[in-house]
Order: sequence, then C-alpha cells, then structure tokens
Amino acid sequence: MEQTKRNTVERRSLIIEKLEGSGQVFVNDLSEQFNVSEVTIRNDLLQLEKKHMLIRARGGAIKTNRVSIDYELSKKQKLNLEQKLRIGKKAASLIEDGDTVIIDSGTTTMEMTKNISPESHITVITNALNIANYLSRSQHKEVIIPGGFLRKESLSLVGTPAEKNFKSYMSDKLFLGVDGFDIEFGLMTPNIEEAHLNQAMIGISRQVIVLADSSKIFKRSLAVICPISKIHILVTDDGIPPNYKANLEKLGIEVIIA
Repeated sequence: MEQTKRNTVERRSLIIEKLEGSGQVFVNDLSEQFNVSEVTIRNDLLQLEKKHMLIRARGGAIKTNRVSIDYELSKKQKLNLEQKLRIGKKAASLIEDGDTVIIDSGTTTMEMTKNISPESHITVITNALNIANYLSRSQHKEVIIPGGFLRKESLSLVGTPAEKNFKSYMSDKLFLGVDGFDIEFGLMTPNIEEAHLNQAMIGISRQVIVLADSSKIFKRSLAVICPISKIHILVTDDGIPPNYKANLEKLGIEVIIA
C-alpha cells in the first residue's frame, strides 16, 4: 500500500515536471510512459487540477498560469515589451482608411495606437484616456470617448454608463487586449467591470481582433470576457506553440505572427 502511494506521488510529480517543460501533456503519452492505464492518468490529472497545479483539457492537460493581479499600467508596460512593440506595429497595419475602430485600454493596444498612420482618416472609439490623448494630436482622427467611471490602474472608463454608451455605436474592427487567452475557457481579465465592457464592445463590432503576446496563452483569470468562437483574428508573437496555433486555425481564427 505504501509503495503504491509512493509510486502515485512520484508519478504525479513527474507529470508536473513534464508539464513545466512542454506546457502540455497528453493522457495516451503519459499512460505509455508510466505503464499505467489511461483511467489512472486521468485520475492523476483530476487530483492535480483540484490542487490548481494544472488545467485539464481535451486529451490531456495544460500548464496553469493564473492571472489574478490587476497590475497598474506603468508596471504592465514593462512586461514583454519587445513582443508588444512588434504586435502593436503588425496590428496597426490592419486598420484601413475610413474605418471606425474600437481600441480597448491596455499596453499592447497603446503600442498599436502609436503605429497608426498619421495620414489615415479613421474614427476611433476608446475607453482609454491615454489612447484618446495620444490620438488628439492627429488632425485626421475623430475620437469618441464613452463616459463611465475612471479606473486609475488602467486609465480607462468602465461601468454601466460606458456600456450603455458603447451600445449607441457600431464599429468595423475591435482591437482588444486581454490578460488570459485559453481555447477552452476563452478570453479573460482580472477585472469584472472590464469584462462586461469588453462584452459590449464585441457586441457592436463586425470583426474582433485580439492583441496578446504569447505569455498570455494558457493563462486564466477571474472574469471571462467571451469564448474563443467570438474572435476573428489573433495577433501574437512567435512564442505561441505550433500545435496551439494550428488548433486555433482549425476553429476558423486567423493567427498573425508579429
């Protein structure tokens, strides 16, 4: 009995070690590796998920990497800066003259804003005060700021007034920043009010474009914005696992690598 318990503990420890290295494990592979039944492996994964050590997914499990802290904008700006610069530049190239676009608050969307052509004639709807301030320098940009309550951490306006005001408009493209991106659980953010506002943005947009560096992949957070099926394009960096990219494309999502 003691030996069986020791084997179980050791096997589960090795599963976590393998997960840390590859980011994803599969039931059939683990069954062969440890010479135990797939039922045993599924039970291992279930118990490890209960301890918040992994997230079970179809056919296996993925590494857990929770986002529970809503960092201030100045701190978030320093995270994965090189990737955000590339993503921002690539995302800006998707904007066409005459577009009406929604630009969500966030550091990656701010980098995109900096790369929008000064000569392009577009209408921008944004809840981000720093983005609105930056665009105010351009003669060719019409800027709409829906009202709301100020979130000092993100310099963004949220709440019921903002949600109602957004529903008065329609947009060609929504550029959305997220804190967590997961095929099974969807897009996520630590702030519930931000999630509700993002849902309103999605509801009035013809095309939803998500800007997320690869560190956001597999991350989970408090509030779910929407399922993956709601988005059309993901702009990310080359750190995204190839199989994950392929799975997104199978779902009809265009993945653009910056």
